[in-house]
Amino acid sequence: MAKLRKMLGNIQSQTCKDLMALLETQNKRTLIAWAVGYAKARYLPLYISLHPEEHRLTEICDTCAAYAQGQGNLAMLKPLLREASQLAREETDPIGQAAARAVSTACNTVMTPTSSLGFLFYGAAASAYRKAGLNQGSVLYDALAEQELVTALLSLREAAVPDEPNPAKLRWNCGK
Repeated sequence: MAKLRKMLGNIQSQTCKDLMALLETQNKRTLIAWAVGYAKARYLPLYISLHPEEHRLTEICDTCAAYAQGQGNLAMLKPLLREASQLAREETDPIGQAAARAVSTACNTVMTPTSSLGFLFYGAAASAYRKAGLNQGSVLYDALAEQELVTALLSLREAAVPDEPNPAKLRWNCGK
C-alpha cells in the first residue's frame, strides 16, 4: 500500500492552470462564496458521514457563506477559522481528516484568497480515498484527484462572474 498523502493533485496539470487562471478573474467575495459552497456540498458530507453528531464545521461554513454575502465581520470569523483548523488537526481518519482540511481551508478563503485553490487538493484526497478505499496505489489516486479537479473547474465556471471589474489580487506560491 502506498503511503496516503494529505493532498492529491498536480499543480502543473492543465486543469490546475485553468483553475488558477479563472480564479484570478474573480473578486474575493465570489471566491469565498464558491469555495465555501463547493466544500460544503462536496467534502463536508464526507466528514459528517463519520461524525453525524458534529455540527461545528457546518455552522462555520454557514457563517463564512454569510460573510461572502456581506454579513458579519472578520473579527467574528477568526476564532471560527481557528476552530475549523483545530477540528481538522484532531481528526484521525484519513478521509475525515482530508475532508475537514478541505472545508477548513475553503473557509480560510476569507483570510487568504489563494485558499480558493488550496482546499481542492485536500478535497481531492478525501474524494479519492472515499471512492477507492485506503489501500490503492498512487496511479489510481492521482487519476481520481484529476477527475475531482475537473469537476471543481466546471463548478467554478458556472459560479464565475463574467468580466468581473474588481478581481482579487492573487499571489500563487506554488510555482505557477
